[in-house]
Amino acid sequence: MDISCRICGGPVKAAVDLGSHPRGNAFPKPGDTSDEFFFPLVVGMCDSCTMVQLMADIPQEVRYHDEYPYHASNSVVHSRHFEGIAERFLETELTGPDPFIAEIGSNDGVMLARIARAGVRHLGIEPSRQVAEMSRARGVQVLSRFFDESAAEPIRAEHGPADVIFGANVIAHIAHLASVLKGARQLLGPRGVFVFEEPYLGSVVEQTAFDILYDEHSFVFSVRAIRAAAELYGLELVDVEHVELHGGSMRYTLAKPGAREIRPAVGEWLAREEAQRLGEHATLEEFARRAARVRDDLNSLLRSLRAEGKTIAGYGAPAKITTVTNYCGIGPDTVPFVCDSTPSKQGRLVAGSHIPVVSPEVFAANPPDYAILFAWNHAGEIMRKEREFAERGGRWILYVPEVHVV
Repeated sequence: MDISCRICGGPVKAAVDLGSHPRGNAFPKPGDTSDEFFFPLVVGMCDSCTMVQLMADIPQEVRYHDEYPYHASNSVVHSRHFEGIAERFLETELTGPDPFIAEIGSNDGVMLARIARAGVRHLGIEPSRQVAEMSRARGVQVLSRFFDESAAEPIRAEHGPADVIFGANVIAHIAHLASVLKGARQLLGPRGVFVFEEPYLGSVVEQTAFDILYDEHSFVFSVRAIRAAAELYGLELVDVEHVELHGGSMRYTLAKPGAREIRPAVGEWLAREEAQRLGEHATLEEFARRAARVRDDLNSLLRSLRAEGKTIAGYGAPAKITTVTNYCGIGPDTVPFVCDSTPSKQGRLVAGSHIPVVSPEVFAANPPDYAILFAWNHAGEIMRKEREFAERGGRWILYVPEVHVV
């Protein structure tokens, strides 16, 4: 199955096939699973620009709905991270007269709330109404719509050119990325910057983090692919910075050609990607083989623990849990429940696998012998919070970069 690249129109060849999957953030109610949406979770790479992307098209209206359950501020680590980004912008890019910043996918306002408190003009662009209302409650100005080229002109007409356009863990979710890049160019001021951070292909491949693949992640970015995409749509990649969030992300900075100096980090990371062979199909195919080994090793461990009479639960229900449980065939017969601190997920089921989601209090009251840490990218934060679980003899199961018990 080949498709045309969403960025450059080149041929995209399939490299990773994880089977049939539901939406990562669906979380249906018990008794409401008869019409779940499934799609083929197949990922390929473009022969021309090397952009890694989903082969299937899932309408964004299906993925981002009024009950969208992800809230960025639920994580202390994430809250500090985004407040730090806000501080950085306030000290660097937002120091001129009457600056303006727009955030694509502002979620519950965790970053823009700090900007609002500083009295800086801002606009969150958030299509999911539930989290948009949470932003407004924090004093953030929000426009409830998707961002694309058609949104840029009316935003600029009302607010003027943007000194900063920011997005975190959202730009790679947008299948119409070409339109986003065109819109960003239109909205940016002459020296404005488009800054976004997303899970990094190099880290995903290195860690065999196959659970980063789900319906919302239309792309998995590399420096090489982002540079090519920017050039196609009238922008220039001027800086990159690796950050530790989500097991390894990359922060990209785009500007209008010639507006900013290209930082040495761009060339350095391009050279690293060449050495890692990130632009080759064979690298993704080997990644798929390692993912299959992780699946088999995890299932073997769970079977052994059940044969020994051990109890198992899950901890954390991020969207990636849907990929792991469906790809590995893990259901409530093996993992009776998974706990998560997000109230809107509690009392619901993991899509496809139908594992019940409960509160952390249920986990504390019914501690298992082993807990699969599905939110592995928050391992440090969670293990500190659940120190008592380990002190009682509880063990954590992790599967990135390989299956291991701690």
